[in-house]
Amino acid sequence: MKDKPVILIVDDQPQNIELLEVYLVPQGYEIVKAANGEEALGKLSGNQIDLMLLDVMMPGMDGFEVTRRVRQDNAHRLLPIILVTILRETEDRVKGIEAGCDDFISTPVDKMELLARVRSLLKVKDYNELMSNYRKELESELTRRTEELKHAFIFQQRLIDALPVPVFYKDLEGKYLGCNSSFEKYSGQKREQIPGKSVYELSPKEFADIYHEKDRALLQNPGIQIYESIVKDAGGVLHNVIFHKATFSNMDGSVGGLIGAILDITDRKRAEEDLKESENKYRLLADNVNDVIFVLDMNLNYTYVSPSVKILLGYQPEEILKQPTIELMTPSSWELATKTVSEIKELEKFAPGEIPISRTTQLEMRRKDGTTDWVETKASLIIDKNKQYMGILGITRDITDRKQAEEEQKRTNILLKSIIENIPNMIFLKDAKELRFVQFNRAGEDLLGYSRDDLLGKNDYDFFPKEQADFFTEKDRDVLRGQEVVDVPEETIKTRNKGERILHTKKVPILDARGKPEYLLGISEDITERIKVEEDLKETLESLRKAFGATVQVLVSAVETRDPYTSGHQTRSADLARAIATEMGLSQEGIVGIRMAGSIHDIGKMSVPAEILSKPTKLSELEFSIIKEHANKGFEMLKDVESPWPLAEIVYQHHERMDGSGYPRHLKGKEIIMEARILAVADVVESMASHRPYRAALGLNAALAEIENNKGKLYDADAVDACLRLFREKGFQLEKV
Repeated sequence: MKDKPVILIVDDQPQNIELLEVYLVPQGYEIVKAANGEEALGKLSGNQIDLMLLDVMMPGMDGFEVTRRVRQDNAHRLLPIILVTILRETEDRVKGIEAGCDDFISTPVDKMELLARVRSLLKVKDYNELMSNYRKELESELTRRTEELKHAFIFQQRLIDALPVPVFYKDLEGKYLGCNSSFEKYSGQKREQIPGKSVYELSPKEFADIYHEKDRALLQNPGIQIYESIVKDAGGVLHNVIFHKATFSNMDGSVGGLIGAILDITDRKRAEEDLKESENKYRLLADNVNDVIFVLDMNLNYTYVSPSVKILLGYQPEEILKQPTIELMTPSSWELATKTVSEIKELEKFAPGEIPISRTTQLEMRRKDGTTDWVETKASLIIDKNKQYMGILGITRDITDRKQAEEEQKRTNILLKSIIENIPNMIFLKDAKELRFVQFNRAGEDLLGYSRDDLLGKNDYDFFPKEQADFFTEKDRDVLRGQEVVDVPEETIKTRNKGERILHTKKVPILDARGKPEYLLGISEDITERIKVEEDLKETLESLRKAFGATVQVLVSAVETRDPYTSGHQTRSADLARAIATEMGLSQEGIVGIRMAGSIHDIGKMSVPAEILSKPTKLSELEFSIIKEHANKGFEMLKDVESPWPLAEIVYQHHERMDGSGYPRHLKGKEIIMEARILAVADVVESMASHRPYRAALGLNAALAEIENNKGKLYDADAVDACLRLFREKGFQLEKV
């Protein structure tokens, strides 16, 4: 029973795994280790993993690729994944998110942060209750399958008892375990008296010795055994028979004994001579046709075969006559051939007439070179004037190409059925006329709480409230009328056992050969849990955003306390940056991030002496170099702050310029993230338009001229164009704070 969450730690450095293990094991977690990506994927298939801690930088397959592969596997696509690495570059975080990771944690790993992230992702459930329910389901399934086996065994016994041929069972010592009622005529004893007796108690010694040796040979070399022999029945009458014997296995796979059937061929033997005489009547015709014409005796041995057999099987006719027929067919085809002959004989008994009864059978024949060909054989019994069986006449045609096409179609159908049956989404098919269910997969049964037998032939009104059934039916009619796919992103459905569920459904018209709707195919995904998780996540993110916003305001106040002469600069710059980002069409999440970063982009000035910040005269080169350090200082203060946005990098880069002339790292062009490029434009415009201790305000027109004249050189062209439109066309103004 699983009572601990299992965490898979993947890292090529053993000391890193050991450290994480020291943190996690005392907290009640079970650890599975992997030294690389391939090993990790293997551990996933062999263990019940609840969360993965995954290092990014590994030889061979890195953490991003491992994450992508896990997400492509339906069995583990929801597995929580935390990437553990330095991950200071935005590109790495973006790659991690695109690959599908759930969270990041930087090294060196902080224990409390690690445990908090693990707990938040795991949301550990009551495993004992889960496993208890699972055991109940297993026990119920075991009971059901036991009953099925019981019924199958009873059916098998009745079927064997109904067979017209004698059937018997023997154990490993050759003693009888049982038989059917047809066996009584040979033994002279009731079937209840047979178990426990040996063959010597039921047959004369000269015959019993043969049967016993044959049984021993079969049990020593398990498989199938067929041979011709003689049986003396209880009345002393001799019968020519064919024994069909096969071993059977115990539950553990070991040989448990053998089962045999006795085919009486006495009458057939009498007719063999008559058969040879009649063969000559057919030879002339058979020797001159393309299909293979053959004649078999009642032992199913060839007595004649037309020359065209050379083309079909590669044998000369005289070679075929020397080959046991059983060796010219695969085992399953031989079994089918003998069964077909028996069926024809039974039909002849009950419906004798002048026209022989024939059967067409598909058989797999062995060629001389060892390959096989599929043939279609039509055969009928040769019966003399005294209604005695003389042999079998047949004609064989090569259908290998047709059979291969049929098998390929069959494999395709099986594969398609397997895919549909095992896909986790509900799949159903309705007839276009009355919208009644004609197909349902296993996932549909599980979701709705009804068996296929309950569902098939019914419509939506048989299972759902009228309002819901009206909605479903109207959507179905839309699909059939429009003859195109209809996507229903969300629909609520009342299920039998799971209450109300929310589905994402696609409905597709299936057209007949005339282009008319014949069926409606539906594919429904249960998104109830996903919607709930998304709603919970939105609430959590909103709470975090509010808390983060409050923190940002505190930081803004702290900076402005140190630098009162630039009071409001950060807020105005942030407002302008947000407006530029909106004008450029950035995502809502990106706009919020730019607003947050803009509000604290000068946080690094807290490390600059107040007398420099408030100096009313021109700054010296040394003093300016000290102020320029605020970008570095701001990055250092924010780099370890977890947030949905790259705040530290935006602050770090807001004084970089497109031509590399900025500071502190002299980044160029696309090396500067877009958020920082936007903030740089807003920062310059606000600074030039506002008063500073060491100069008067230069004015908005001068600020706009600065960014326009240096568009594409110092400042991002798109950001400049958006800023100019805001002021010149849309009436944007810098608010006083």
